[in-house]
Amino acid sequence: MSTFLDGKAVAALCERELSERVEALKARNGGQTPVLATILVGDDPSSATYVNMKGNACRRVGMDSIAIKLPMSATTDDVLAAIERLNADDAVHGILLQHPVPEHVNERLCFDSIAITKDVDGVTSHGFGLMALGEPAFGSATPAGIMRLLAHYKIDVSGKRAVVVGRSPILGKPMALMLANANATVTLCHSKTLNLEAEIRRAEIVVGAVGRPNFIRSNWISDGAIVIDAGYHPGGLGDIEPNGLMDRCAAVTPVPGGVGPMTISTLIAQTLSAAERACSAAQ
Repeated sequence: MSTFLDGKAVAALCERELSERVEALKARNGGQTPVLATILVGDDPSSATYVNMKGNACRRVGMDSIAIKLPMSATTDDVLAAIERLNADDAVHGILLQHPVPEHVNERLCFDSIAITKDVDGVTSHGFGLMALGEPAFGSATPAGIMRLLAHYKIDVSGKRAVVVGRSPILGKPMALMLANANATVTLCHSKTLNLEAEIRRAEIVVGAVGRPNFIRSNWISDGAIVIDAGYHPGGLGDIEPNGLMDRCAAVTPVPGGVGPMTISTLIAQTLSAAERACSAAQ
């Protein structure tokens, strides 16, 4: 019988703890509310929905959010200017630039302009490097959320063979490094990997992070594997074909309701941590 890795339920439990931490912080800092600032460039409806969900999650735990909307015509300099204003604002504790931005905007340059102390989405090169070395840093929110989900269900990855399919700098690559830092033996694959099926068949942990619906076939996955699907596509599809997995795998995330809620929960938790650190530094 598979363990159903219910990210929605775990995120709800985390919100109770976060609410208590917010109240404790406000008692220490004179009532200042932790703030997450989001920047949305363009009018992509999915991105707008994600930004709204993050703002709602902030409010549920007693935090606040600032939503900055820039037009599709915004330039890299426009985005950099918005980030610099937020970097300089002591009332803002976390900054999120919603991915993806329009193609004409230099996303990496914009990500790397976010102050490391406010990089609560774990997107800067500096933060990535610290995380890779096992040093204190805010991890990229989705893989960090996956690690929190595994920890909640007491799934020990140490010594297990893990395959991560996808090499995005904010998902696949940090996921592979987080698993390796937790002592898993990790193979990082992608859409160009030769004989991907064979790589996946060897895995005790499979993470789908390739961004293509049902790209990983269910019959490639071995019995008893731990299956983490980080994809979400129209129609409720993930990156992994779900047929029969709950009947024969050790643990499976649903789509939706598995990884997505943990991403938002992690973003909020890391924003609160940033606010707690700022308060300690000021005292």
